[in-house]
Amino acid sequence: MFEDKTLVCKECGEDFVFTAGEQEFYAEKGFVNEPQRCKNCRDARKNSVKQEREMFTATCASCGGEARIPFRPREDRPVYCSDCFAKMKGN
Repeated sequence: MFEDKTLVCKECGEDFVFTAGEQEFYAEKGFVNEPQRCKNCRDARKNSVKQEREMFTATCASCGGEARIPFRPREDRPVYCSDCFAKMKGN
């Protein structure tokens, strides 16, 4: 039903293949527009939009080591380093 199509990336101008499998996936999801960018340009665009996550440093409530966490620690809640958190989650 679907056949591979060669499209031109609007970002870099290079040709890329819109495969039959990708077309089928787009149809299943209800997408009506063909992709306008090649995979490399799509990935670069996604990564440029992502903001670097702010990390905070706290003292692990279990081992006393340094814990790097993606949220501001609160005094009323314990914070655990990655290793201690994994150990607790395993129990």
